[in-house]
Amino acid sequence: MAPATGAHAAAAAAAARAARLREEEERLTTYNKDDLAGWEFKIVRAYTGYFKKPENLRRICEEEAKAGWELVEKFDEYRVRFKRPVEKRRDDQFLQGIDPYRTQAGIAGGKLAVRIIAAVLVAVGLGLAIALLASQR
Repeated sequence: MAPATGAHAAAAAAAARAARLREEEERLTTYNKDDLAGWEFKIVRAYTGYFKKPENLRRICEEEAKAGWELVEKFDEYRVRFKRPVEKRRDDQFLQGIDPYRTQAGIAGGKLAVRIIAAVLVAVGLGLAIALLASQR
């Protein structure tokens, strides 16, 4: 069996981190029957530290409020939890340009991946150019 590459190690580390975060969310989001009666909950996540900036947190709270969601808590700069009365679902059909069940905020995963790949390619290209210039001296 071939040794794990850097990409495999990074993927394994990311999967382990995601599992830890899910376990933490389960511990922090325990509800009893009275807490759940008439409410629905969701967690909005960000790939970057989007919720670290107060203006981003304010913006997401304002956007979610249009669909009836209320901030319950900010776990960290990557995750916030909302709740809303179940009866607000009936108004979802009237929302324009709003996904009441979105669970992502900030830059999308695909765009982030493209930016990371582009940055790596630029760095590799610069490294090759520098090496080529150095070898010509």
